[in-house]
Amino acid sequence: MVYIDGAMRTYLFLISLVLPAQDFANLHIEKVAGGFTFTEGPVWSRDGYLLFSDPPENKIYRLSNDGKSIYREASNGANGNTFDTQGRLYTCESKSRRVTRTDSKGKIEVLADKFEGKRLNAPNDIVVRKDGHVYFTDPAFGAQADSRELDFYGIYHLPPKGPLALVAKTPGRPNGIALSPNGKLLYVADSDDRLVRVYDVGGNGVATNGRTLISKIDGPPDGIRTDDKGNIWVTCNNVSVYGPDGKFINKIDFPETPRNLTFGDGDYSTLFVTALKSVYKVQLGIKGSVQY
Repeated sequence: MVYIDGAMRTYLFLISLVLPAQDFANLHIEKVAGGFTFTEGPVWSRDGYLLFSDPPENKIYRLSNDGKSIYREASNGANGNTFDTQGRLYTCESKSRRVTRTDSKGKIEVLADKFEGKRLNAPNDIVVRKDGHVYFTDPAFGAQADSRELDFYGIYHLPPKGPLALVAKTPGRPNGIALSPNGKLLYVADSDDRLVRVYDVGGNGVATNGRTLISKIDGPPDGIRTDDKGNIWVTCNNVSVYGPDGKFINKIDFPETPRNLTFGDGDYSTLFVTALKSVYKVQLGIKGSVQY
């Protein structure tokens, strides 16, 4: 894939990474774009391109074989992004404190901006289950904490029909969020307490029984994804991989601190990582879990 500018550098790391039924002895980590302020919110489109956010620059970028372009100007501090089965884009807008959905014609619809009459803190990351149930995190970092109206950090559930519901109030700030391949487990990273919580998700989309699955993560966890085997991929000081039981498997180190990640390319076996000022990709040979 050639969408690399002249400043691109290629990094080769020899990493022994063992996953169930997979054995990676050599991983080729490639920098595919750089020069940003703070990259976040990567998501792969079925139409063959990557979207990711630069919240401080107030933009969403598009990366494809044709190169890098701006997908959206004035993004309201867009952070986390995801798609649903209809190809609609869901975005957490940290500056406008809302969650929006963009259809194929570019029409933007506000899905959530208040809870019990008070403005959300700063929606951060989001996932949509195959049946349309939406889950997102609402922490508050930096200046966001000084002007918030809610006195808690929250994890929310927005059903296809019905009002916004609170999944949980968390003592630490919730960040990345992901679903298991079958959509029956919801994983949420807690950046302050350096852990990942898991919730049971019923057929009605309601998430309950929150408990700690992973603790003592190497650095504040941010983005989180699952692969088709149910393994959990967490960005922290590196990309750490855990089994469905929460046990550590191995890690992948990057030239810059990873912030978020997604699986992409045609077979969803390439890992794209947003890391501070750059975007990297790693061809893994294991497929990501995709709800859309």
